[in-house]
Amino acid sequence: MGRDKGAMDYHGLPQREYAYALLEEVCEKAFLSLRSDQAADIPGNYRTLTDQDRYRGPLNGILSAHADFPDAAWLVLACDLPLMDRESLEFLVSRRDPNKVATAYATEASGLPEPLAAIWEPSALRAAKDYLKNATSSCPRKFLLQSDIRLVVAEEDTVLANANDPREREAILQKLKER
Repeated sequence: MGRDKGAMDYHGLPQREYAYALLEEVCEKAFLSLRSDQAADIPGNYRTLTDQDRYRGPLNGILSAHADFPDAAWLVLACDLPLMDRESLEFLVSRRDPNKVATAYATEASGLPEPLAAIWEPSALRAAKDYLKNATSSCPRKFLLQSDIRLVVAEEDTVLANANDPREREAILQKLKER
């Protein structure tokens, strides 16, 4: 995208703050996962976890949170999913299977797990650390594809629409106008 996706405004505030507010509605506690260079941009009323930079790729933030709270299950929500809403998060939470490694959203179209709209159990995070030691890829989706997970198909695929480039951002802004 060329700029911080968490700072982009889709709902009248930075997307990271919107996602945090959603998570506060469905979780005991919410946290913003940040790189160390992002900390100065975050208002003091948000709980934050700073990436420990021990791991590669998107798993770095998830595993950094796990290091701070090793017994917690983590509902992970990426900041580039601006169409995610409370009802969709509640739907995911209601279908959580703590006996699986993770409960992950998937779109009807792809059937693939969305690792950044998922509930990661502590056992998954311990296994992910081992996975990264030998894996050729740090892709969290590849890890989930090799694991015993519960897939939850989103009631609307659009809640999992990513805004990764300006064209996708414009399409999402248009969808929000139509709501």
